[in-house]
Amino acid sequence: MLSTITLLTTLSVASAFDNPFAAKPKAAPLPPATPVSQFSDPAFAGGLPGQLAPAGAFDPFGFTEKATPNDLLRYREAEVTHGRVAMLATIGFLAGEAVEGSSFLFDAQITGPAITHLAQVPPVFWTLLAVGIGASEQVRAETGWVAPKLENKVWWQLQDDYAAGDIGFDPLGLKPEDPAELEEMITKELQHGRLAMLAAAGMCAQELVDGKGIIEHFTSSA
Repeated sequence: MLSTITLLTTLSVASAFDNPFAAKPKAAPLPPATPVSQFSDPAFAGGLPGQLAPAGAFDPFGFTEKATPNDLLRYREAEVTHGRVAMLATIGFLAGEAVEGSSFLFDAQITGPAITHLAQVPPVFWTLLAVGIGASEQVRAETGWVAPKLENKVWWQLQDDYAAGDIGFDPLGLKPEDPAELEEMITKELQHGRLAMLAAAGMCAQELVDGKGIIEHFTSSA
């Protein structure tokens, strides 16, 4: 159940769409949020962190070559957001199926593989879910995005001083003060998020194929 809830939040992420009206200036290197270290290449994606061997500057379709500086930041914002949702989703697949059919989950009303859980929750839960998604997206929009201006045709513009994914939420104080350590942590989060997006998609596909839960696949003797 938790996995389908977290996957639903991806529907609220619209930051990867282009502005059809804005002029497309020639792409230029971005001023990195932290000094460029061994984890990033200044010539690729404006020096944004996120590269690791052996993939390196992996961009087979040339998106970074065609992108403006603001495009690059929006792509990274979308990647970070989807990666975080996917990391929650992969945990949710296993956690939701581990407690399905028990009184812990809506008085044992929710059963079956994780991809079916959301359709079984009580209607009032949808209202709470919509409010939660809306509130989180409102905070993200106000923190990182420039308010749209119809008269100037300003759309999908990120704040100049905004680092992708940094909405100031760090209750455990894990954000490093050292720039090199911060860039390393950013790279690790991106790599985990990328893996989680592949994992979540694979889990959905597997359950759609045979209707069995992921944990059932792990424990099945067949």
